[in-house]
Amino acid sequence: MDQPTQPRHTRRKSLPPMPHIPRPKGCDGIGLVLQGGGALGAYQAGVYQALHEAGLEPDWVTGVSIGAINSAIIAGNAPEHRLAKLEKFWLDITARDPYTIWPEGDYARMLRNMLSAMHGVLFGQPGFFRPRPASGFLAPRGSRAATALYDTSPLHHTLDNLVDFNLINDGPVRLAVGAVNVATANFLYFDNHEVEIGPEHIMASGALPPGLPMIRIGANHYWDGGLVSNTPLQHLLDHIGNKNMLIFQVDLFSARGEIPRDMPSVLSRQKDIQYSSRTRTTTDHFLQVHRLQQQLREALYLVPPELLTEEQQEMKATLERLPEINILQLIYQQKAYEGDAKDYEFSRISMKEHWRAGYYDTRHTLARGDWLRFTGEGGINAYDIHRVGE
Repeated sequence: MDQPTQPRHTRRKSLPPMPHIPRPKGCDGIGLVLQGGGALGAYQAGVYQALHEAGLEPDWVTGVSIGAINSAIIAGNAPEHRLAKLEKFWLDITARDPYTIWPEGDYARMLRNMLSAMHGVLFGQPGFFRPRPASGFLAPRGSRAATALYDTSPLHHTLDNLVDFNLINDGPVRLAVGAVNVATANFLYFDNHEVEIGPEHIMASGALPPGLPMIRIGANHYWDGGLVSNTPLQHLLDHIGNKNMLIFQVDLFSARGEIPRDMPSVLSRQKDIQYSSRTRTTTDHFLQVHRLQQQLREALYLVPPELLTEEQQEMKATLERLPEINILQLIYQQKAYEGDAKDYEFSRISMKEHWRAGYYDTRHTLARGDWLRFTGEGGINAYDIHRVGE
């Protein structure tokens, strides 16, 4: 997107334009993996902005919860409109922010964020969710209001306005969003190569109880996929076949953090551990599997071909086509004044900070040209700009 249409919250006069980066030689596809995390999802929008400016548009987008909403906006719009639609979504849902002027300093900012989060809890977020009168314990058992505190019909309207679902289902970008079946606890992905995606599939991926209502699709009811797995990386890796992939994995909760010093930081750290653990487990699992496959391939080459069974020969042929996968991890780093309400604190100032953080983290990551290159040797390589030099 041209510089004049760049979101105002990432413009800096001293910042040089983002150079165009050609797709790396040997790269068969670009994947964008977006974790759940509520209000922190603006960080993902900043990541996409940097990729967009560099010309690295994704072929695969997969998300959970707020990551599913961002994914739908990206996959459901032509490249030239994606950034503007993302910005509209995030400006709209953070429009109800009464605290425009506030003293500086961490403690003052902590108080502001707390009040902003309370305001959202009481009044909802425009274009996203609104309080449901007489809900929860006050509603008749068995009624829709008895199982959720908020109404998400505003989100349905927002998705209809910002997302072209015909483009999602017939367009070039593969989209998958994760949800969990309420009755069976089975986790599944709604994949546009397998089902026709509509607003209800995106809403199901972000239906976090007890605040947001379960979403009925067919005969089944679904909740937020983050209840089971907050990262959709595994679905992408399970379906890429032998393609060499450049994957941008955007996590909103960091596995690494400081030892808590008060109760808000305890609750915040608890969320980080809870929602980041599956990301780390999934990445470590695939790294281990690929290392074992590489070792098996090397071992089979040491055996004379005439001694291999037919099954072993087929395995050897398969292992010769191991894909090479470069995973660039972009992990939001919590600010000192952010507490446990960071994922439901939708103030405009916090949104802009999260967006900027994603944008600059991605620019710094893309500056590492060696991380983008493919060697032709197969295997998985994982990189994290925040762990350089460790």
